[in-house]
Amino acid sequence: MSEEKSSKNNRILDIYTCLTEGHIISKAQEAQRFGVDERSIQRDIDDIRAFLADRQSDQADDHRVIEYDHRQKGFVMTGAETSMMTNSEILAVSKVLLASRAFTKKEISSILKKLVDGCVPLRNMRLVSELLSNEKYHYVELHHKSHIQDKLWELGTDIQEHNLVEITYTRAEHMKEMVKRLIEPMAVLFSEYYFYLNAFIVERNEDGTWSHKYDYPAIFRIDRIQSYRETGEKFRVAYVNRFEEGEFRKRIQFMYAGELMRIQLKYYGENPEPVLDRLPTAQIIEQGEHVCTISAEVYGNGILMWLLSQGSRIEVLRPESLRQEMKKKAQEIVELYS
Repeated sequence: MSEEKSSKNNRILDIYTCLTEGHIISKAQEAQRFGVDERSIQRDIDDIRAFLADRQSDQADDHRVIEYDHRQKGFVMTGAETSMMTNSEILAVSKVLLASRAFTKKEISSILKKLVDGCVPLRNMRLVSELLSNEKYHYVELHHKSHIQDKLWELGTDIQEHNLVEITYTRAEHMKEMVKRLIEPMAVLFSEYYFYLNAFIVERNEDGTWSHKYDYPAIFRIDRIQSYRETGEKFRVAYVNRFEEGEFRKRIQFMYAGELMRIQLKYYGENPEPVLDRLPTAQIIEQGEHVCTISAEVYGNGILMWLLSQGSRIEVLRPESLRQEMKKKAQEIVELYS
């Protein structure tokens, strides 16, 4: 390749990069910067336009074009690739990440920087950065301050490859007590500030085979997993019995494991949306004036925590065991204030 052609290619790439970053391209300034005449810069811009036109014919999701902005007296790139996040999406996702408090300050700063760097033009990058600056400054880490990104990826790989894993885990009730578990990892989920691993606890049978200790998966908070290792063995999952985290997620509250149960509630109020939003499996089975009866499927006793937060707006009808547990908790609360 001749030196002249190499120089032209480098110039075009430089101008293209500037345009994608949201800079305004002035022919006069670029001609002076590269030591060429303005006609050369115009040909470079035409080449970039032709390149984008070719991409649009091959990839329908690329809507970028080069236009002359008379107000700013220069060429700008408008439009975007739909596969890329828009500035408003970047801002929304950043806000959700900050509200989640799922990461340490160091982790969240790194993630936000990468997101904000994706904003174009540059003035939007500055605007998004300013909109996030106060919340980022006052960001409060969770007490565990555990870096979990590597754990997430490694456990995700074990899930995909069906690796039987041994973990050492700190239980919430006994923070100084470590327990070992052999598990079949099924899914990584996020809820109320923390990442969790869903996994079946397994035990070895006398014949050397493995079996599940419970019919339902256990839930481990990932920051409490102190160590984990692959045992070198695989587990098999029949397609019809495969774990579907989306369906599980609809039925779990506050990541408390337990058996699947169907509950029935009475909601007193004008709008049952809070119940329907909180319980994705909920269905209204009877509608009255200022009251409705709702049925839903849930796993475990995590539902109890949410029901208690609703006060007198919700009455548990079934199962009887949950109704009696609600009565017991309500009496205990009354005793605290008596």
